[in-house]
Amino acid sequence: MLHGYGSTILDGAWLTLTLALTSMALAIALGLIGAACRLSPLKWLALLGESYATLVRGLPDLVLILLIFYGGQDLVNRVAPLLGHPGYIDINPFIAGVGTLGFIFGAYFSETFRGAFMAIPKGQGEAAAAYGMAATKAFFRILVPQMIRFAIPGFTNNWLVLTKSTALISVIGLQDMMYKAKNAADATHEPFTFFLTVAVLYLALTSLSLLTLRYLERHVSVGMKAAVL
Repeated sequence: MLHGYGSTILDGAWLTLTLALTSMALAIALGLIGAACRLSPLKWLALLGESYATLVRGLPDLVLILLIFYGGQDLVNRVAPLLGHPGYIDINPFIAGVGTLGFIFGAYFSETFRGAFMAIPKGQGEAAAAYGMAATKAFFRILVPQMIRFAIPGFTNNWLVLTKSTALISVIGLQDMMYKAKNAADATHEPFTFFLTVAVLYLALTSLSLLTLRYLERHVSVGMKAAVL
């Protein structure tokens, strides 16, 4: 049915999953930094975080992918000779894909985390300070665990969108399952077969992710529900 391309597409699917997970890790880190900036009492820092979130969320993902990849590669090769590097630097598509998706979805996560932190009653932090708890310790032991519970719905949505957006990275040469499905479709002249296979794989991945994250949401909400009851 797949004319011998099944294992090739599965290899691409594994690369797609790796890309999604690695990009997610970077996006979470940038999202936390962005949220911290936007909630900062320092106006210039809040403005910086707000500008990042607004600009990135206001541009199409494909435009940003092409801009960051080709623009970034051009910038690197302009700066490299000034630092004594004589040859041309070709950026690895996987690294470029992770950096691009992480940067884009970091903006979305900054909004998710900002809203989650704002949903925590202010008395939580004040109580920790009253007990003499250091600000850093209070942040990680009091605020972050509660923030996670509020952030999971938004986190779920962002993860699903990021997973689907990995298909766009094939335009910069990453040999993910979309790239390999296109090559197989061109070779066999059966685009419907291979693109339908990719669609099923993406649907399986997003469905499994949704079930896992919904279970996690129920798990972390158990204590709160018990407290309400």
